[in-house]
Amino acid sequence: MYKAQKHKNTFTVLSLILAAILWYVMFVIKPINFWVEMSISIVILVIVALLSGDSLPQFKKIKLRHFIIGIVSAVVLYFIFYLGNIISGYLFPFKDAQILSVYSNRSQGNLVWIGILLLFIIGPGEEFFWRGFIQTTYSKRYGENKGYIIAALLYAGVHIITGNFMLIIAALVCGLYWGWLYKKEKSLVPVIISHALWDLTIFVLFPIMTGGMK
Repeated sequence: MYKAQKHKNTFTVLSLILAAILWYVMFVIKPINFWVEMSISIVILVIVALLSGDSLPQFKKIKLRHFIIGIVSAVVLYFIFYLGNIISGYLFPFKDAQILSVYSNRSQGNLVWIGILLLFIIGPGEEFFWRGFIQTTYSKRYGENKGYIIAALLYAGVHIITGNFMLIIAALVCGLYWGWLYKKEKSLVPVIISHALWDLTIFVLFPIMTGGMK
């Protein structure tokens, strides 16, 4: 029993190290197209999560309320970021440059294809790994509330490797938001819908851009 638990702990830690490496390659080294690399990275993490076995969440029957909650929560989060963008402009003089560096990745692909990748691979895959695997694992180990906080901090922590303060804060807000939604609903479905729609909205449909963005 002890050996099995130790093996699970090691597997989880190694998966987080892998995520950090993938994020470093994606945001710092940038060897290939950002969207292709991000999609590949997410697929790798989903495979790792699947290999974990019993830590994965159970997909219960999909209900209409899941779609409603997913859509509404995506809209709410978008406006949280919209207001946050305005407020952070008064607090952080480097805000525009750091946000612009994230949005510069839009130039690396056709917006239609970027939208498809965000909707069907990147958004869902991130939730499957971070909430479905990491949060579920730590919630089973330390309790629902602690697992939620640990997962949100780890999600933000992986983004530290990018050196982008605004991206780290954004990841923390998203981690807390989607982690809470997952904890509340006990289903990954509305969280996946929320993440996928938010990604599509903020990166493709109605991006929150700085003045220098075209």
